[in-house]
Order: sequence, then C-alpha cells, then structure tokens
Amino acid sequence: MDVIPVFILVPPDTLLIDIAGPLEVLRYANGEQDRVRFDYRYISAKPRQQTSIRLVLDGLDPLPETLPEQAILVISGSLTVGIDEIARDAELKELKRWLARTVRPDTRLVTICSGALLAAAAGLMEGYQCTTHAECLDELRSLAPTASVLENRLYVEDGNRFSSAGISTGIDLMLHLVSRFASPQAALAAARKMVIYLRRSGQDPQLSPWLSGRNHIHPAIHRAQDAIMADPARDWSLPGLAGIAHLSERHLSRLFREHVGQSVVDYVNLMRVTLAQELLKQSRLDMESLALRSGFASSRHMRRVFAQHHGLSPSAFRKTGD
Repeated sequence: MDVIPVFILVPPDTLLIDIAGPLEVLRYANGEQDRVRFDYRYISAKPRQQTSIRLVLDGLDPLPETLPEQAILVISGSLTVGIDEIARDAELKELKRWLARTVRPDTRLVTICSGALLAAAAGLMEGYQCTTHAECLDELRSLAPTASVLENRLYVEDGNRFSSAGISTGIDLMLHLVSRFASPQAALAAARKMVIYLRRSGQDPQLSPWLSGRNHIHPAIHRAQDAIMADPARDWSLPGLAGIAHLSERHLSRLFREHVGQSVVDYVNLMRVTLAQELLKQSRLDMESLALRSGFASSRHMRRVFAQHHGLSPSAFRKTGD
C-alpha cells in the first residue's frame, strides 16, 4: 500500500467546511480501497484555532520544518484572510513565511477558497492557473500578478497546484484527487456515501471517463454500473445486468436512460473504449488482441465504436501518444 502524507494547514478563523468536507472524502476513500492510504494530520501556527462557526479545534500539530516527498498540503480558507490581513497579522505573516520556505517543487499544493490568497502571498501561485472564491478573485490577481486566475470554475489543476472556489467545491476537488491518486472507483464510493453529486461542466477540468454518468444516487443503477466498471470486457447482457440491479430488463433500460443519460449498451461501450484507451497507452498489443482484452467482438468492431467516441481510429490514437 502506498501512503500519501496529507497536511492540512489550519489558519485562524478557518472555514470548518473547507476542512471537514474534503477530509471526509479522504476518510471514506481510505475505507474503500487498499491501494493508497491518505495519512492526514492537522497543522497550525498555534495548537488551538477558532473556526468560522466558533467551534474551537484543539491539539493541532506545529508547523513542520520540512514536508516529506510527494506530500499533499491543503490550505483551508478563512474568514479573515485577505491582502490587508496577510500584511499586518503576525500569525498570517508566519504562515506566509513558512509556506515560502517549506513548499517544494514536488509538494502537491491544494488550496480551498481564500487559502489561495495565503499561497499567492508566499509566491506559490506565480505562473500557474488557479482559482478561488468569487469574492477573492481580485485579491488573488493582485497577490499573484503572473498567475492566470480563472473565474467560474469549481476547481483548477495546473501541475502540482490544485485550487478550488471554496465551500462545497473543496469536496469536488478532493474527489478529483482521490480519483487521480487512488482510483475512480474509490472516488465514486466516497461520493455516494456522502450523497454528493460528481459535478462537472464544460469549463471544469475533465473528470475520468470512468466517472461518466455517475452523478445520480439511484442504488440499483449504481450496482449495474459498478459491475460493468469492474470488468468492462465481460460479455454483458441486459438480462444479466438486470439481475445484478434486481430490476426487470425494461425497468433497468428506462432507469438507465433517465439517470445515466444513455442506454445500457452505450454505457458498456464507453467503458470498453476507456479500457481500450488505457491499453493503447500502456501496452503494444496488436489491435485484435487489444479488442479482445477490451471486450469487443473484433478489431473492426472496436475501430467503429472507438471512432464514435474519439473521432479517430485506435491506431491513430496510439500514435498521438507516441
């Protein structure tokens, strides 16, 4: 099992949902898979901090001298973090100095809401694409003049910089990170347990195709989707999937279109195309072997379905990655 160290920086007057929401995602993710364990701890300039709702957090660890390799550092938003406050508040100045000397090139920096302002004040957003809460965008531009500050985004990923708009979007971003560093299945399981929709729009960073059609909470359809996702190459039939979902074939077909937005056959083909896409990147299998490994009847069948999704053949897709 890989262990990923996660440090949550707690500033004064921290927004509690910026910590509790994303960290619940990690807690659920740890319980849903054994590939990766997120080992998280809470750090601050003081052992006690009052939160935005006046709940006091106690027993916080001191700021470490160094961060381990490949660590994730999460900076929560705060009610009292802004340009003026960072310039005059002694504790925020200390956090700014600590960030500037401690964050390494390999550190995965995650900012939630106004946490991006602290990172920017420490010079950590210069030259990166990033975002923050709508009310903080102008301050972020002032603090990081060479950054590309994006509006109307749930979250932004640029290299090792991950930033979210704040409040509930911290959960969206953490689901994205779990999908990236653990697995899409673990992110889905966490989202479903938290009754969270996996939101996306045309302007958001694209989530994995494995997450397509999962922004619903119907348990029977999730059962069918989980089975397909676990083994896309299997010879799936409507009667077999109906049995897994404990629905009639007709009811399954209707609910699938209603909640997933596509037919059962189209969904199975999407999962197979996604599997084929990964095999194309990771292996040198010939097209016939790759088609069989992905669940297609033949290489001709795979080419036809693949072209419907990507607009090019599997062989042409492989060349684009070479």
